[in-house]
Formats: sequence, C-alpha cells, structure tokens
Amino acid sequence: MERDSNYSFENTIYSTFTGWKHVSVFWGPKLDTVSGEFLPFDIAALEFQRSRTQPLFWTGIEIVERCCAGALLLVLFPALTVAGGMIIMFSKRSPLIAHPRIGQDGRPIWVLKLRTMWDRNPSQDGVLTFVERLATDSSAPTHSKKALDPRVTSRFAALCRRYSIDELPQLWHVLRGEMAFVGPRPLTGSEIDTYYGPAASLLLKKRPGLSGLWQTSGRSRLSYRQRRRLDLLMLRKWSAALYFKILLRTLPTVLSGKNAW
Repeated sequence: MERDSNYSFENTIYSTFTGWKHVSVFWGPKLDTVSGEFLPFDIAALEFQRSRTQPLFWTGIEIVERCCAGALLLVLFPALTVAGGMIIMFSKRSPLIAHPRIGQDGRPIWVLKLRTMWDRNPSQDGVLTFVERLATDSSAPTHSKKALDPRVTSRFAALCRRYSIDELPQLWHVLRGEMAFVGPRPLTGSEIDTYYGPAASLLLKKRPGLSGLWQTSGRSRLSYRQRRRLDLLMLRKWSAALYFKILLRTLPTVLSGKNAW
C-alpha cells in the first residue's frame, strides 16, 4: 500500500496536537487483523508509535466532554421532558430505566435510558417512579438484534430507538465522568466474564462510551461477535485520531437512522 502523499504534514499535525509522531495512515482492506476474519465494512487501520505520554491531553478531553454534556442536557431538557411524558402516557410506567453495568476499573454504574419496551398491561403495583432500576437486563443481547422486536410495542418507542433518543439520558453519566463520548459500549458483568476473558482488562481501562467503532460501522445489523470484535479493535488502536474520527461520524450516523432498531 502506498503511503498518503500528505504524510509529512499529517505527521506534524498529529505530533503537535496529540503527542504522537511517526504516524502511518493506511486504509486497510475489509480484513480484521485481530481475528483474521473479514468485516462487512471498511475501517481505517491507524498505526502509531507514541513518542511520549500526554495524560494532560486526555484529561483535557474529559473536561471538555463533561462541559459539553452539561450544556447538551440543558438544551435537550425540554425535548427529554416531552419524550418522558409521552412514555408515561403510553406505558403507564416510569419514563427512565437503569441497567447495571461495569464501568472503568470495574466500578459499577446504573446506566440510564428512556424506556422503550413494555408489555401492554399496565403496572400492577400502581406506583410510578421517575427511574426504575432493573436488576436483570433483557435488552443486552448476545446475538443479532431483531429489526421487529416484539417487545417494542409503540411507534414512538421505535422512533426513539431508531434515532438513539432513548440513550440521551446517558449524557448525565458523561457529566459525572462515568462515561465518555467515545469508548466501548457499557457491558454487564456476566457479558465480561463470559465473552471477554483476558481481554476484559483492556476493556475496563477505558470509560464506557456513548459511541464507538461498531456504532458508526453498522449499528444494530451487526452480530454480537462483530460488535465485540470492533470494540476490542478500537481499544487496541486507540488514539486521538481514531477518537475524533468516530466522534465526527457519530452524529451523521445517528441522524440517518439507518441500521438502527
């Protein structure tokens, strides 16, 4: 493969702003070099040699993320209020649910989402809370997601899922420093124990993210195995360049509504 003609310029820019030098940018084929299997889409394979660590850079990124998350929550508060009210009206249940997940360094977190799944019978206890904590999570599939999930009984709920509106409450976790804009998806403890094995230590070094490589490269149409492989590939190739690449691809991917259900 030929090296990019702008290599010298890009090398200078990356070295100046990220602390990386000797940057080689290659647009790889559809072969996943981690597993030796072909992926259903193209990704950029970015190889780096780091000249020195710059923890202040990533600390700065976290501060910016937390500030942006707070601002977005303020701007989106009216829309989230309306969405929550519609969910209460349709489901007769709490608008928010929280699932147990494992965060950075193994710290447990209750990850918030707008409720998008409910049966057609109203809650029997008659008690309506703002957030319902679910000890078990049936929405953490270890297989391909279904385009027509029978548990999604409302068109409004399906709309929230298609455009990731149901995940907007997770900005609260970014504000608290529990999650990041880009990172591996939040996982349950059983998922980590069963499917990640020795790779769990790599996974738990980073804060879980609102977006990641698989969310911008196929979303719901990917199998669990493909999502797992892309999360680990992202972590092994982690860099400022990859972070910004995923970040810039996230909004257009979400707004397109493609491959999401």
